[in-house]
Amino acid sequence: MKAELLAPAGSYAKLQTALHFGADAVYVGGKNFSLRTFADNFTEEELLSAVSLAHSLHKKVYVTTNIFAKNTDFGMLNEYFQFLSQAGVDAAIISDPGAVYLAKKVAPNLQIHLSTQANTTNKYSVKFWTEQGVSRVILARELSLNEIAEIHDFVPETELEAFVHGAMCISYSGRCLLSDYLDGRSSNRGACVQSCRWRYELRALNATNGKSEWLPIEEDGKGTYIFNSKDLNMLSHLQEMEGAGISSFKIEGRMKSGYYLATVINAYRRAMDGGDMRISEMELCNVAHRDYTQAYALGKNTKTVNYTDSQSKGDYVYIADVLGSENGVVKAEMRNRFKQGDVLEVLSPDENFGKTFVAEKILTSKGEEVDDAKLVQEVYSISCPYAVKKGDYLRRKIAK
Repeated sequence: MKAELLAPAGSYAKLQTALHFGADAVYVGGKNFSLRTFADNFTEEELLSAVSLAHSLHKKVYVTTNIFAKNTDFGMLNEYFQFLSQAGVDAAIISDPGAVYLAKKVAPNLQIHLSTQANTTNKYSVKFWTEQGVSRVILARELSLNEIAEIHDFVPETELEAFVHGAMCISYSGRCLLSDYLDGRSSNRGACVQSCRWRYELRALNATNGKSEWLPIEEDGKGTYIFNSKDLNMLSHLQEMEGAGISSFKIEGRMKSGYYLATVINAYRRAMDGGDMRISEMELCNVAHRDYTQAYALGKNTKTVNYTDSQSKGDYVYIADVLGSENGVVKAEMRNRFKQGDVLEVLSPDENFGKTFVAEKILTSKGEEVDDAKLVQEVYSISCPYAVKKGDYLRRKIAK
């Protein structure tokens, strides 16, 4: 079976983007029990709509219920698992053993995927969870491909999912306490403030004058971001991952923008479908990212920390969301300023991908012609020779 491309969706609009750009499945969070409480997330009505849309396209929806639960959570979890089962979601992603137990009792037809938060690092753990009724295990990020292959050989009946792209956590499988200690917000309850990305300093007491002063921390002379992980990028190792037994390639990013998701999903979809790898690799450098790493997939790796806060902003500016096109005119909702005469490029999952055109004529929603599109979220009509589709994006290459 060909590996699945699994994409994040922090909102209903992002779910539409993920499906439009070629994801086989999406993972989303409800308003409770998800480890991304700062994402927009989905109401029950939106979840029903999401399942209907995905299934009409022969795609899947997985719902995260992966907090570390407390006693007080189980009354609502009882009702929620039953709702998810009735809604027809394709699986619930769970990390807590008690939540797994409850789901099997109250919603026996609901498929369970074990979250990466459960920290599954060996074949015997996978075997244990399989015997508890878990159909898929999302493996810890700390595993190598050789270790994954050994797990697959030991428990071939269990689906294995692994991350292929996105932000990495400094803590083991994301089980972080730092946010809770420093800001009172628990990562393991979905409220991580990403304190690992902060810049840190030391405070020292000057014994001579009695004054307390801040001192910079330097790590190898590069900076002070001592907990800041690099971003994962496994694009060039997808065949090896599939050969090791991975059946689902997971992209991180429920907090990322729709434009980011479109770019990354498009790159992986094209690579998985036999497209030009060089183009896909370039695409992944077109969005904001930290230095890339393969983490531990190829073995021990001591160079996974990004010691500076700097991120590459990419080679393009995200210009607008395409709302549709007709008779040589595209309607697009503006996100970043552009002007008459600018060369715009299409980001699309179809044959229009990478095509460029000059914005020769720009009209406002009132039909007024302008040479400077500077009103954010204004719907502009732009002359365009391509039949671009709703859900595509327009971008502009940054001059160097």
